[in-house]
Amino acid sequence: MAFFKKFLQKIDDDGSKGFKSSSEETTYFGTVKTDPNFNAQNDAAKLKKAIETKGVDEATIVDVLAKRSNAQRQQIKEAYQQSTGKPLADALKKALKSDFEEVVLALLMTPPEYDAFEMKKAMKGIGTKESVLSEILGTRSNKEINAMKTAFKEVYGELLEEKIKGEVSGDIETTLLALCKATRSEDYNIDDGLAKSDAKALFEAGENRVGTVCSVLIDVLTSRSEAQLSKIFQYYGKYSKEGVAKALESELHGDLEDCLMTLVKSAWNKPAYFAEKLQLAMKGLGTNTDTLTRIIVSRSEIDLLKIIQEYKRMYGKTLQEAILKETGGDYEKILLALCGTQ
Repeated sequence: MAFFKKFLQKIDDDGSKGFKSSSEETTYFGTVKTDPNFNAQNDAAKLKKAIETKGVDEATIVDVLAKRSNAQRQQIKEAYQQSTGKPLADALKKALKSDFEEVVLALLMTPPEYDAFEMKKAMKGIGTKESVLSEILGTRSNKEINAMKTAFKEVYGELLEEKIKGEVSGDIETTLLALCKATRSEDYNIDDGLAKSDAKALFEAGENRVGTVCSVLIDVLTSRSEAQLSKIFQYYGKYSKEGVAKALESELHGDLEDCLMTLVKSAWNKPAYFAEKLQLAMKGLGTNTDTLTRIIVSRSEIDLLKIIQEYKRMYGKTLQEAILKETGGDYEKILLALCGTQ
């Protein structure tokens, strides 16, 4: 956990000073923008030619798919199906391979379908990737979670909640299912009195006793809005010299710690949370391309511009520089295209 110290220190030192509600922000922070000269039929024809070219024209595939909005890509899929009688995803699956293929197929899904796909993949086979479940459920809005649950049922024929129940147990199950309800407060009006009492309750349930009452931590962190949580973290400092992040770090361990820390970090600064995840994915030997792909694709029309800014601030180098160092080939090219020119 040493790697997290800097991030946690900032949360504890700053309290809720830096919190900015997404409802107050009107600027677009995605890196992928709508193509103003869009023509679905032309793009479908370009992709057909690129796929059928000897050796495959990957550059055209990057140029078309990474520079169109998700809504435009859905229209390209329809146009391709109408003109060829075959699904675009199937044609690309046959033509491409490896990490590049993964990004291209991810770009063709709608955001709810892609979240559902990643949740399903995290629970496939032996062993469950709880960190992926925590990342997705801990950073999505209620609307996004409900859309993902609908997509999960439509695509995989089962309820997401039931799948989670079959894969995890104990406190992590309780936490993930609480988030899965999509009933978390999204009110940006702060209840000062409630923030004070919640801060005290968190202190009494953890630091101020032998053993941790996880149910209290789970209840507060999964039900309060991000704005409210930031205020709670500020008041927590009145009871503890440690601060809420360090307290959680010392009181918890494993998957539950990772899940609750996702909620803490995401409430304080969501782009910084994702920047840290990207850094960890590229740190040390080998690169976790699953995490790299998932974050860059899923945030490309939400806040990838902010994530790139936070990455530079936190690590003293650009995200693009890190991608150039850690990846290669067409995979590198499509990630860089999604990151934009800044």
